Amino acid sequence: MHRSTLIRALLVTTSSVLVAGAVAYPSAGAAPGAPQVERLDRGLISVHTGTGNFLSWRLSVGDAPGTAFNVYRDGTKVTSSPITRTNFQDRGASATSTYAIRPVVNGVEQPGTASAERSLGMSARSEAGLGVTAATRDVPLQVPAGGSTPSGSFTYEANDGSVGDLDGDGQYEIVLKWQPTNAKDNSQSGYTGNTILDAYELDGTRLWRIDLGRNIRSGAHYTQFQVFDYDGDGRAEVAVKTADGTRSGTGQVIGNASADYRNSSGYVLSGPEFLTVFRGSDGAILDTENYVPARGNVSDWGDNYGNRADRFLAATAYVDGSRPSIIMARGYYTRAVVVAWDFRNGQLTRRWTYDSGGGGAYGQGNHNLSVADVDADGRDEIVYGSATIDDNGALMYSTGLGHGDALHVGDLAPSRPGLEVFTVHEWTSSPAMDVHDARTGQFLYRAPSCGCDTGRGVAADVWAGSPGAEIWSSSVAGLRSAANGNQVASRKPGSQNFVIWWDGDAQRELLDGTQISKYGTGGDTVLLTGSGVVSNNGTKSTPVLQADILGDWREEVIWRTGDNRALRIYSTTDPTSISRPSLMQDRQYRLAVAWQNTAYNQPPHASFATP
Repeated sequence: MHRSTLIRALLVTTSSVLVAGAVAYPSAGAAPGAPQVERLDRGLISVHTGTGNFLSWRLSVGDAPGTAFNVYRDGTKVTSSPITRTNFQDRGASATSTYAIRPVVNGVEQPGTASAERSLGMSARSEAGLGVTAATRDVPLQVPAGGSTPSGSFTYEANDGSVGDLDGDGQYEIVLKWQPTNAKDNSQSGYTGNTILDAYELDGTRLWRIDLGRNIRSGAHYTQFQVFDYDGDGRAEVAVKTADGTRSGTGQVIGNASADYRNSSGYVLSGPEFLTVFRGSDGAILDTENYVPARGNVSDWGDNYGNRADRFLAATAYVDGSRPSIIMARGYYTRAVVVAWDFRNGQLTRRWTYDSGGGGAYGQGNHNLSVADVDADGRDEIVYGSATIDDNGALMYSTGLGHGDALHVGDLAPSRPGLEVFTVHEWTSSPAMDVHDARTGQFLYRAPSCGCDTGRGVAADVWAGSPGAEIWSSSVAGLRSAANGNQVASRKPGSQNFVIWWDGDAQRELLDGTQISKYGTGGDTVLLTGSGVVSNNGTKSTPVLQADILGDWREEVIWRTGDNRALRIYSTTDPTSISRPSLMQDRQYRLAVAWQNTAYNQPPHASFATP
């Protein structure tokens, strides 16, 4: 069994870890050919284990080839020679030790710049039945007060999250969606409480709270929020659909504060709709424009009571290849409209609008989407399920297989050029699942129709016994090759949910509920069971967030505690000999972290292939 240690001390702060200065990346306002990227520090973490301190830090795409590192403890170098990996076990060291890492290029140590010191508390725990000493970092939360509606009272639960550098300090902050306990699926009538967005530093300092108000209904399909630096000033903004009565982090109110457009069934089918960009540092309104597309006639979206009219998706994409644009979308069961917005110099402007009308992507959208440069031209496309929208807002292709619940995009079949798309399908007449070329839509594999709604499916390299990614779903037997659909193992993983890079090898592990497991042909091996935490979104059993936010290229997972009073961040302390840049510097992966909170959450995938 792989020995994994969770961390309660995760970041770098006042008395625990010394961080080398921010890494030099292309400037925020980079010209075409040098895409705008985040300016992150090294993300150095120190975790006290039974044998000393485990250190882990970021490698950057901006680092010179062959960059190595010296490690300093309390000002004294503890590495006998520079190391090329991005993790280090300092045996016998004290939990109070402070650290710095300094890059070495061509044998010459580079000076640290703008060094900063941070500390986070640590608490060891033993994971039941696993023999693993765990340490986790808790981010304290301020739970909103509950309330009441005409149909009853409600409280709040921490729900989906995202990250961005909101204040420009080179470190990620967390943006968290609070969902009322009476949140509804669009198909369900009833009043809901307000949806609330909070921003937190990793020490629990709350930066702001945005209340979306009673004219934004609460549920998985209503509020898709994007956290990203859109204007290139080095600080992330938050983009989200708003309405009359939305209150910003600084107390500004959008529109008419007393307006109430809820009907007797709790739906909001009238009144103005807006897209608002909020400043990440304090939650102030930067710009608000009318939401596109407007709902118009509710029946134009496939029913007359508001289920399909309010199915929203959101993402971020470099559609011009240089700077990020906000992607907002409405509809997927029938009519589908996808809109690209730019936020520059304090102003939202619409770049393009794709409207399916009655053809093209009509009925081809998923409960989720993905963003990837599928034609390798440096500009991102929107993979909308069974249809893909080109970077210029034109339809690239539609497979015609219809709506589905799960979607994975990546270099799933490294034996062939380009990226692939894996989807499962709800329509009972469609193949249960398929793999197709991400650029052309050409099918590599189509499973026979199961005559059922295939609700779950995954594509990822979880087994070293076959090249590239494997695919599996809830309705198709066996573990199969993404390249051709051939069965490579009779036993498929016990989980059909998220996947995560957790231990030290190149394959991904299974993440389901509050458990991480290793796939095996004879059975899955549990590596971690989170203690005192719960998953989100009912049977979807998803985390608050999964992303590479700290340390080396392996991923962290964030769950909420059972009482909703904290977010608990887990990270592996398994050593690894694999050295690669932070996943957050792979554009496709970083954009996937941005859209991960959208509707039926899906795990992030990188643009590169694993063996």
